[in-house]
Amino acid sequence: MKDEIVRSPLFYVGDKYKLMREIRSHFPRQIGRLIEPFVGGGSVFMNTDAPICLANDIDQYVIRLHNWLCGFRNNAEGLLAELTEMINHYALSFSLVRDDVPEDLRKTYPKTYFAKFNKTAYAAMRQDFNDTGKTDLCKLYLLLIYGFNRMLRFNSKGNFNLPVGNVDFNQNTKDAIIAYLDVVSQRQVTFTSLDFSVFLRGLDYRQDDLIYLDPPYLITFSEYNKLWNDETEMTLLALLDELNGNGVHFAISNVTHYKGRINSIFSEWMRQYNVYPIKSNYISFNDNTIKKFSEVLVTNY
Repeated sequence: MKDEIVRSPLFYVGDKYKLMREIRSHFPRQIGRLIEPFVGGGSVFMNTDAPICLANDIDQYVIRLHNWLCGFRNNAEGLLAELTEMINHYALSFSLVRDDVPEDLRKTYPKTYFAKFNKTAYAAMRQDFNDTGKTDLCKLYLLLIYGFNRMLRFNSKGNFNLPVGNVDFNQNTKDAIIAYLDVVSQRQVTFTSLDFSVFLRGLDYRQDDLIYLDPPYLITFSEYNKLWNDETEMTLLALLDELNGNGVHFAISNVTHYKGRINSIFSEWMRQYNVYPIKSNYISFNDNTIKKFSEVLVTNY
């Protein structure tokens, strides 16, 4: 395993990029298949030496973006050319290759000049994406890259509705894309978009499998957690107990305490397994300040 930690090009808020050294130090030395029911941006499989990765997420747009990126696994230049053409078409800023933002705008809005510069172009790209069937994944990827907190967010009508952010396509974005394509070109990665229970129950498990789970956190506040409740939490934990009884190895991340709230369901359940405190840097969509809270990694091996 390389010591370097690489970041997902989806830049998921709350992903495990900054925690990967600590998390993977608790993984088995040899993993034949890494199984992720909540893959998100993919930072975990990108930084784990498993030749086979089964990656699942209920968010179909996340999986579509992964599959779209994987289509360029041996053609990074082609992907960058397609993205460059789209950026230029909408006249978005492009700090990877040029300095678009006028100096007076930088001085007037020192902390938000990218957002001010890109606002109109971003809105046009978002409108075009929504008006043309929401199938153009190049547009969707750039909406994420230039969007506020780099999130995928859709309204009740199914339209992408994230506002512009104070970010653009820079060297970090290119580096993340190159790292991702390098990983998926060397691994056998399969993506699915299923409910976690359907996904986990549909597998024939092997002795060297590891399931890594980073489910929505029951007691934190973010867009991703809105569909998670006590019932889904208990369903997941019961399924893990069942897998444990069948000798399947798993590691699960979760939050036990947050802003005075306690996840008593998880806290009680984890007592039967191995619990490792994890230093965290959780950032929520509604409040992007770093909050002190207790995150753990729980393993059954």
